[in-house]
Amino acid sequence: MGRSITVEICVGDLRSALEAGEGGADRVELCDRLEVGGTTPSAGTIAEACRRLTIPVHVLIRNRAGDFAPSEPELAAMHHDVETAKRLGASGVVLGILKNDGTIDRDATARLIELARPMSVTFHKAFDQTRDLDEALETLVELGVDRVLTSGGRPSAEAGADALVRLVARAGDRIGVLVAGRLTVENLGGIVRRTRAREIHLGSAAMGLNESPAAFAPPDGSTLDWLGVRAERVRRIIEVAADSESTLC
Repeated sequence: MGRSITVEICVGDLRSALEAGEGGADRVELCDRLEVGGTTPSAGTIAEACRRLTIPVHVLIRNRAGDFAPSEPELAAMHHDVETAKRLGASGVVLGILKNDGTIDRDATARLIELARPMSVTFHKAFDQTRDLDEALETLVELGVDRVLTSGGRPSAEAGADALVRLVARAGDRIGVLVAGRLTVENLGGIVRRTRAREIHLGSAAMGLNESPAAFAPPDGSTLDWLGVRAERVRRIIEVAADSESTLC
């Protein structure tokens, strides 16, 4: 019997996306600027990831850091980004729009979903900033969102485990709950068993240091090394996820 828990890896560059695929990830969330929570990657990055990977590529639609209440021009840009992701072959988009009162912006979200189809739609961790998680979940179900990315309204999945248990149960088969939030190979098994999550999302746990082969360093003494997803770390995550499988039967 094959593994049924979906492992999604958050990646911030093309090389990381390819490493995630090589490591056996089921899906990637393709972003830029992970240091600010992620923004929309370039068209070139989207195109090459979709061309080179055989797994689904879900593209983050977010044009700046900060809150999740875009202005009218920013929302128009998001429309273009959704259409670009679709044209370039993405399997899905990841988005999230809130009103200033902490509720989901139904109209703006519905329009983006309409533009996105037939791609899959994930509502990202803006969900965790809503004033009422249960109310927000029902709104997303009504809008037809495919899944929600959440750590249960807390900084980590461990801290939000009680809420995640409730959300997974409430969601049933109406919407997927993609569990995220400081997941590691050490805590992953316990969180999967406790929440009965069927989809998990990891980022930093899949990363390692890439040493630059450049023959010289910058004159200011800084390093050209960078953090990125490593295939061997993804393989280890998948092993842990598979080991947790039997308890979910």
